[in-house]
Amino acid sequence: MKFYNALKELSGFELILWVLSLMVITASFVIGGSNEWLTLIASLTGATALIFTAKGNVWGQILTLIFSIMYAVISLKFRYYGEMITYLFMTSPIAALSIIEWIKHPFEKGKNEVSVSRLSKKQVASVIILTVLVTFIFYFILKAFDTANLIVSTISIATSFSASYLMLLRSPFYALAYGMNDVVLIVLWVLASFEDASYIPMVACFVMFLANDIYGFYNWGRMKKRQEEANKKTA
Repeated sequence: MKFYNALKELSGFELILWVLSLMVITASFVIGGSNEWLTLIASLTGATALIFTAKGNVWGQILTLIFSIMYAVISLKFRYYGEMITYLFMTSPIAALSIIEWIKHPFEKGKNEVSVSRLSKKQVASVIILTVLVTFIFYFILKAFDTANLIVSTISIATSFSASYLMLLRSPFYALAYGMNDVVLIVLWVLASFEDASYIPMVACFVMFLANDIYGFYNWGRMKKRQEEANKKTA
């Protein structure tokens, strides 16, 4: 499970999308005159995580775990307690569980591609119920912390939790949930950038995250179809 081998498995389009993401994020960092190096490192790590997640490669989850910790620190500095709590106490633990889950469920033994799962009715119900419950509880927690942009931060809790949970369940719909979360976070960091231009790279970061998640949903759909056809042949 070497990172170099994972890079070699990227297609031409995926390499272009990955490099473009890194270039856009870095350019926004330089143009914005930011000296928040952790913001840049976290953004580049997150973009790299997404391209491997779109491939169904476990490196996507490993990098997501690293990104979550760095992003929590950045959020704390701007009093986005919702983001800090979400990524430190929700996204990162679920990413850790997803690493184990993905390693345990490869599509083919010895391969890096995870087996795509079809959601059962019980799993759909659990996603909805848990998302509503977690969002309700965290609203009051965030309100108690006097969280900046409370409503947007609360919406981010809902989209982020559902995306992480769907990721753990190995469902292609993780990408749709993350796409919605990207839109919410673009709004959050645009608001932050009005007060401090050093956060402009976070806006660029989540714009590119959105592009990667759109591709992720498309590619997981292809993976699911291919895996189901392969399973039929071996049945």
